[in-house]
Amino acid sequence: MTGARRHTDTDPTDGTATGLADGLERLWTPHRMTYISGQDRPAEGYEQPTGCPFCLAPDREGADSLVVARGEHVFVVLNLYPYNPGHLLVCPYRHVADYPDLHGDETAELAAFTQTAMRVVRTVSAAHGFNIGMNQGTVAGAGIAAHLHQHVVPRWGGDANFMPVIGRTKVLPQLLTDTRDLLAGAWPAG
Repeated sequence: MTGARRHTDTDPTDGTATGLADGLERLWTPHRMTYISGQDRPAEGYEQPTGCPFCLAPDREGADSLVVARGEHVFVVLNLYPYNPGHLLVCPYRHVADYPDLHGDETAELAAFTQTAMRVVRTVSAAHGFNIGMNQGTVAGAGIAAHLHQHVVPRWGGDANFMPVIGRTKVLPQLLTDTRDLLAGAWPAG
């Protein structure tokens, strides 16, 4: 959130009328436009992983990479645009789009890392449940369809409140780097 402003009947920048006051507070989140507009999204169906954020993430160093854990065939990274705090993505290192195209060892490690992710999130934040899944293809809701990734979304009783439904805003109580440090610190050495 970059700021909140009450809607008034006068625009504070130039004094012109902007409408009647409606009594609602607005939470402005302009940083979300990058996600909504797809500005940083790689081109659909590209063969080379040049701009793929999932191909680039493992090479980034330190907490800013948002990588929580690394395996031989897959890694776990925090979702840059999380649905809930601790929303993780389990990704193969190999740039592959379709689940049936994974090799057996990639599939096994993806499953094992998903299980570990659930255990770690339960340990650090007492999640009541999880949404786990993959969106295969743009039509199925994949934001980045060219590189397979499995979502591990922690859920708590009452976590779906009026903010996303009415306010179209998600409130996250912790910075991504702090969440990453907490999860990475609890991830078992492997």
